Amino acid sequence: MNEDRQPLILDTSNDGLVVLAIRLVCLGLLGYWTLILIRPFLTIMIWSAIIAVALYPIFEWLSRALYGFRVLAAIVITVFSLLVMLGPAAWLGLSLAETVRTLSAGIGDGTIAVPPPPQALKSWPLVGSEIYDLWQQASTNVRGLLVQATPYLKPFGGKLLAAAGGLGVDMLRFILAIVISGFLFIPGPALVDSTKNILRHLAEARGEAFVDISGATIRIISRGVIGVAVIQTLLAGTGLIIAGIPAAGFISLLVLILGIVQIGPSIILLPLVVWSWFAMDTTAAIVFSIYMVVVNFVDNILRPLVMAKGLSTPIWLTLIGVLGGTLAHGLIGLFIGPVILSIAWQLIVLWTRSEPVGGHVVA
Repeated sequence: MNEDRQPLILDTSNDGLVVLAIRLVCLGLLGYWTLILIRPFLTIMIWSAIIAVALYPIFEWLSRALYGFRVLAAIVITVFSLLVMLGPAAWLGLSLAETVRTLSAGIGDGTIAVPPPPQALKSWPLVGSEIYDLWQQASTNVRGLLVQATPYLKPFGGKLLAAAGGLGVDMLRFILAIVISGFLFIPGPALVDSTKNILRHLAEARGEAFVDISGATIRIISRGVIGVAVIQTLLAGTGLIIAGIPAAGFISLLVLILGIVQIGPSIILLPLVVWSWFAMDTTAAIVFSIYMVVVNFVDNILRPLVMAKGLSTPIWLTLIGVLGGTLAHGLIGLFIGPVILSIAWQLIVLWTRSEPVGGHVVA
């Protein structure tokens, strides 16, 4: 026997409104207090969730390869991720920190030196003479050149030094996020279902589509954009350090940023190739040039293989995510920012669309 459903009656009397207001205030205070408590760990939790979502297909494949031992698969992925983080990434990070500290100290005491430009630079068409004059001024009076550039560099100098000083903390955050992500693989499907149930109450027909689009965006951006950029940066940084290029860590950071914003590292790597022919012997220059040209096209080869078609985020939005994430959350924000803004962009596109989604008409 089915019970008759009684309509929900809202008490609009003065006492009822007072009780409702008290409940809302208590709920708001509880939510605010909860936010204060988890705020120090919020970026770590978000990054660990992004890692888990991005690597979950690999976890599923590895679980099947290990005959259903899901715990072992989670451990293998976590350990491998930690080795990547503690190996080449830490190596390049320490190189970046040392480069920034050396540059800052050299500028402060006036000991920084710039080698004179090669005479062949004058023969370059259009911009050769201007580049030669600027380089010549830097080699003879670097302090004067820096004084002229100080108004433009000062806003970024403090942020750069702060980022270098907090590199150790950022590395610990990365490590902690990787460890937490390892615990999210096994309960992943249950967490996704719970999230869909919550969003069904909030967005009805769109709720499940929001979760699916968010997961797809995380995988595409984290693997096709950030993952490819990290691989390219590690390859470029390894070559720079082996070749003894000054400021290898800083150059690698520029390669990473240009890779994430999908501009490409050509504007950094190709001038280095040209410079190597003036600063290295012929054999070393040939090897360095071939290696860097190959590294320069790594993104063009890998990105189409791992990125799906039809899901694109504007470059300007990715750039805002990189800059805003770095300024707000340090080095870890460099990776979180583009992912979060890409998810927001895709959800806005889905929300403003008027077509069937998951069997429902989204209007």
